[in-house]
Amino acid sequence: MANLEEQDITCPFCGETITVFVDCSEDNQTYIDDCTVCCRPIEITTHCEEGTLISLNIGRS
Repeated sequence: MANLEEQDITCPFCGETITVFVDCSEDNQTYIDDCTVCCRPIEITTHCEEGTLISLNIGRS
């Protein structure tokens, strides 16, 4: 069962703040999500422990 946590991030392309949902039921993930403002691909890397988000890194894909 997914354990989603809402996070605001800044798009590395357009600089706008957008909201993403992180699945904290998985310990480590890297995935691509498009910016909802400029539609460019953002690489999101997360690290979770025991269902809690520990770190979130974003970059240009």
